[in-house]
This record gives sequence, structure tokens and C-alpha cells, in this order.
Amino acid sequence: MIYSGLVSVTFRQFTPEEVIELAKKAGLDGIEWGGDKHVPHGDTDCAKRVLKLTKDAGLKVAAYGSYYRVGEQNEFSFGDVLKTAKALESPVIRVWAGTVGSSDANEEYWNNVVTDSQRITNAAKKENIQIAFEFHKKTLTDTNDSCLKLLKEINHDNIRTYWQPSQEMNVEERINGLHSILPYLSNIHVFHWIDGKKLPLESGAEEWEQYIEIIRQAPGERYAMLEFVRDNSVEQFFEDAITLKKLI
Repeated sequence: MIYSGLVSVTFRQFTPEEVIELAKKAGLDGIEWGGDKHVPHGDTDCAKRVLKLTKDAGLKVAAYGSYYRVGEQNEFSFGDVLKTAKALESPVIRVWAGTVGSSDANEEYWNNVVTDSQRITNAAKKENIQIAFEFHKKTLTDTNDSCLKLLKEINHDNIRTYWQPSQEMNVEERINGLHSILPYLSNIHVFHWIDGKKLPLESGAEEWEQYIEIIRQAPGERYAMLEFVRDNSVEQFFEDAITLKKLI
């Protein structure tokens, strides 16, 4: 089952209340709350307040979008991230697979990311919260092969990966990658860019239909969540939300 959602940092300039109102008005199912703005890492009081606001609006917390860089020195601890996600009643914590691209990372770096991933994944499992990587350039999940390699080396039943259309790949490469990570697939970040330019999701609907057809084959439930809209426009967001709901 695929549910619709919004990544809160799409509208960093808005308050949690305003983000909730947008998601509700757009008829979406849930929100991924960002740890760098709307629900700061370690602020459990804020997390509890945002959880109540989300529930009162008839929406779900889809995930906690943390900015924890696995295997790196962070300005906050994973313990802060975990207790915030718990207070938010988030089923998933999104993390980043380091700060180095897979082609530039040596064996020691890989081992550090794998070891830290196993540590945080074990801790999250005790709270019944899943860990999922951001699928992103300049991390160890920047290619289809490196993402799959990392997940296999971690070898844990509580680790997953997000997916989004990499700007470094063509459609065929994206499709192949989706197939390869399907058993590990968590949530999806939905947007349509060409050469770094944000475009209406409708203009990429034919492409996204192919992705969604594959995503439907993955076991379990997940959210397809709007991230980035043209000109950061609220009006464009509402149009993209209509397209997203048609797609899923």
C-alpha cells in the first residue's frame, strides 16, 4: 500500500501548524517531519506537540527526517534523534550514509558507516522504529550498486532505504535501481527535476507511472511524499498533490 505525504522541509519557511494545514487541505495522508527545522533533534516537547497537532488534523506521522550522518561526528547524538522520533511516534527515522561519495570512500570509511549503522539500527529496533537511508549523492547510497552493497554489509532486518530519482541517472538506470533495492524499500521522495530545475510533477507523470508500477511490487506499506516544488509555490504544491494522488 502506498500512502501520500509531504516532506515538511519542502516548506521550511512555514510553522508546523501551517505545514499541517497545507497537507490537510491537499488531502494527503501524512507528513515526514524534518529534524533541522520543524522538530529539532532532542526537543521531545516539540515532538509531542507536533504529534498532537498532526493527529488532531487527521494526518499520520510518516517519518522523522533526521540529519544524522552515519559514521560521522554529528553536532547531536543518535540518542537525541531516537528519543525525538519516539516522542513523535514516528515509525521510521531517515538518516544519511555518511558525507563521502561511494567512489571516494576507502575501506575504513565503509567499515565505520557499517558499524555505526548496525549500532543505531539495533537501538531503534528496541523502540520498534525502522532506520532508512536517504538515497543521495555524496553518500554511500549515491549509486544503485553502492546502496545495495551497504544494505547487504549491514545485514540487519531493521534497515531500509528511501528512494528518489537521482539526477545522475537516466530513467532506465533509475528503474534498474528500484528493482534491485525493492526488498529494502522504505519511503519515496517525489519530485520532478530536469538539469537541477524544479518542474511541475504533472510534466513528469509518465516517468513516475513507471516508478510507481515497480514500487507497488514492494512488500508492506510506505509513503510517497512530495519534496521540492517549483518556485517553492503553495499553488504548485496543491497541483503536485493532485498529480501524486492520481499516480498512487
